[in-house]
Amino acid sequence: MTQPTPDGRERLLAAALDAAERGWAVFPLRPGGKRPALHGEQSCPGAGACVTGHRKWEQRATTDPDRIRRAWSAGPFNVGIATGPSGLVVVDLDMPKTNNKGSKGSEGTPCGVTTFHALCERAGQEVPATYRTRTASGGQHLYFTAPAGVRLTNTAGSVAPLVDTRASGGYVVGAGSTTPAGPYEALCAPVAAPVPGWLLSILQPAPKPVQPQLRPVAGQSRRYADVALTNETNLVATAGDGTRNATLLRAARALGRFVASGDLTRMVVEEALRGAAGANATESQSYYDDVIRRALDWSITHNPSRVRAA
Repeated sequence: MTQPTPDGRERLLAAALDAAERGWAVFPLRPGGKRPALHGEQSCPGAGACVTGHRKWEQRATTDPDRIRRAWSAGPFNVGIATGPSGLVVVDLDMPKTNNKGSKGSEGTPCGVTTFHALCERAGQEVPATYRTRTASGGQHLYFTAPAGVRLTNTAGSVAPLVDTRASGGYVVGAGSTTPAGPYEALCAPVAAPVPGWLLSILQPAPKPVQPQLRPVAGQSRRYADVALTNETNLVATAGDGTRNATLLRAARALGRFVASGDLTRMVVEEALRGAAGANATESQSYYDDVIRRALDWSITHNPSRVRAA
């Protein structure tokens, strides 16, 4: 690999400092790459930043200009932005991938930018004006500020195909970085806007299930589940055109925990939500079926089944 020129190193340092000035915590990525350039736990020397124990890239990300200068003086590192410590939610709008090995890829799927624009239209909102970058693959990263007191995590395809998000526990490659596939370039808007409310409603995790009793009363639990089913389906049926998708997603996630606990069957929940979503529908039934299926799968996976008394 050709060694970057001193000007190239200075450019990457300037990019890291620019991100830090925005309040975004950065850490070095491998030169020309997308992976962290920090040692792993197995090779941790137990010194320096790790003197009290191994610190991972998210813990070592910083906005301190002196630390950044010291780190980037050691090499022409690409810029990683730790989204959690930076208070960011970054929407990753990817490009369809061509698979040459014969297995199913995303070729033929609309790109993430097109899909996100369609989501905004369905929500009755303009595409947000916010800081964004063009990625090396030709996609886009949209930067949003996360609301205080709300912990959001990474998602992969749960918002829509080729629409991922990075938040707590995630990072993105910052503008100014370069990979063999191309550069990461800032496109427009100098600041990150707050995450849109309609998107936040999709990204917020489902309510935590009530802790199971040691000796649950099945009749009471099922009555509660029946009430929840009625309330959630009413909310979906009466949701406006711009909010129906988000309302349906929340309802399916909320009801999925009753499927996991055995208080409702999946068939009953699916049929109730299908009927509610079909009232005054603006999308095809198959579209709503896909939302219901994905949300129930997620909720059932993340909610434990009830502890049964012996």
